[in-house]
Amino acid sequence: MVGTGKRERIAIRRIDNLAARQVTFSKRRRGLFKKAEELSILCDAEVGLVVFSATGKLFHFASSSMKQVIDRYDSHSKTLQRSEPQSSQLQSHMDDGTCARLKEELAETSLKLRQMRGEELQRLSVEQLQELEKTLESGLGSVLKTKSQKILDEISGLERKRTQLIEENSRLKEQLQVTRMSRMETQLGADPEFVYEEGQSSESVTNTSYPRPSTDTDDCSDTSLRLGSK
Repeated sequence: MVGTGKRERIAIRRIDNLAARQVTFSKRRRGLFKKAEELSILCDAEVGLVVFSATGKLFHFASSSMKQVIDRYDSHSKTLQRSEPQSSQLQSHMDDGTCARLKEELAETSLKLRQMRGEELQRLSVEQLQELEKTLESGLGSVLKTKSQKILDEISGLERKRTQLIEENSRLKEQLQVTRMSRMETQLGADPEFVYEEGQSSESVTNTSYPRPSTDTDDCSDTSLRLGSK
């Protein structure tokens, strides 16, 4: 059976077996110290590593001197302890300053809005009132320009709708005319000897096609019959 080549992942938890735990500690400690040494050599880093076993035995590694590494660590820790309160105070001061600035900007903006609505104008000087007037005139001009453009757009839209309605009306009239002509052709096809003019009734066509004999002819015939009898 061919293996997949993958190592089984070991669950990270305390090893209950004492002998196995000691063997694992020894192997992992040597590997850890080796990695620390490689890190110090490859990256020119100052590394100090201290390990206590479960029985309290000390193991350590230092790239230069453990005392030098510990002294450097203590000095750096003290520097951090001194800078942390200052950083906290500075951050708090910056937050307070930002909050105050934002409140001031909000109050100023609210005042300008009220003044643009015509409120709280007594404290303004003549120059400030003139500046406010220019601002309002400029804003009003923009409003009127936008309003005019929207009205023109609506008028153009109505003109387009009007044109469409006219075209649709013309199209419907043409369809109606075609329908009427089609009906007339259908009626004429039933009796081709009669030709109906537009607006002419069937009674008028019948009278035109078959005129009644005049009354004069009737009288002449009657007179002839009388003379013959005599």
